[in-house]
Amino acid sequence: MARHAATVCFSSPLGLVEVESADAGITRVRLGARGKAREVGDGAALAFARAAQAEILAYLEGGLRTFSVTVVLEGTPFQQAVWSRLGAVPYGQTRTYGEIAAELGKPRAARAVGTACRANPVPILVPCHRIVGGNGALTGFAAGVAMKKELLELERARAAS
Repeated sequence: MARHAATVCFSSPLGLVEVESADAGITRVRLGARGKAREVGDGAALAFARAAQAEILAYLEGGLRTFSVTVVLEGTPFQQAVWSRLGAVPYGQTRTYGEIAAELGKPRAARAVGTACRANPVPILVPCHRIVGGNGALTGFAAGVAMKKELLELERARAAS
């Protein structure tokens, strides 16, 4: 299990965002973090956290649509499969939990997809906010449905321009 060795907490249009990283890459992103802006750590871990900060801010400003920073995702094989599919959902678009389940060959696993989305340790970098309910409803997002709506609106507005 990758332990985080560095933390960068920074102000963004979404409020405070905290990025934790290990020497191998990003291990966690917390939206709506508490506390204050800070940097802790050094070496490769801090370099990854700083790179994630730069990419997240560029994304929020509309200048970045895909992320290149390395992430370290640890989870069950099913979670790993879901998270991989989330990364394939295009910027500015959405898919339903059921569509992701069907793409994975498990058409009855929509709830399990939702559970995997909820367990996503690196929101934004792995875009679980692009996954919606079967009727298009904005359901379940660890940082809150209001933030999910804000992220989707940001992407839709920029994708249209």
